[in-house]
Amino acid sequence: MANYFLAKSDPDSYSIDDFEREVETNWDGVHNYAAIKVIKSWKIGDLVLIYHSQGENSIVGISKVTSSPIKDKDDPRGISWCARLKLIRKYPTSKRISLKEIKASGLFPDFALVRQSRLSTMACPDSFIEWLKQKGVNIA
Repeated sequence: MANYFLAKSDPDSYSIDDFEREVETNWDGVHNYAAIKVIKSWKIGDLVLIYHSQGENSIVGISKVTSSPIKDKDDPRGISWCARLKLIRKYPTSKRISLKEIKASGLFPDFALVRQSRLSTMACPDSFIEWLKQKGVNIA
């Protein structure tokens, strides 16, 4: 069974449209120790929700981990790790779930997305995944 994660991206740097064009990418450039720890825990087949930060603040797609995490050879500090992600689907605007909607539900006060706004990569609680399914979001 796959685990679910969420990874944030600034759409001005790397958007869901960029990901859609590439289909598969190295998910790199993460420098926060807590987020790096999450990437290091990824397993092939895990599912990663893609989240646009910096204004849109919405879940915009879902991807699958296709490689084991490795040290990011391009990180000059030598602390970052990365893994390959393959886009499964880009969500249409009508199916995107905003942070505002997630917070308004009142159901996820302990979810890192709600309480640690600067964390770029995190595990998703099972209850959050079930909530997305109930809202009709295709997460597989």
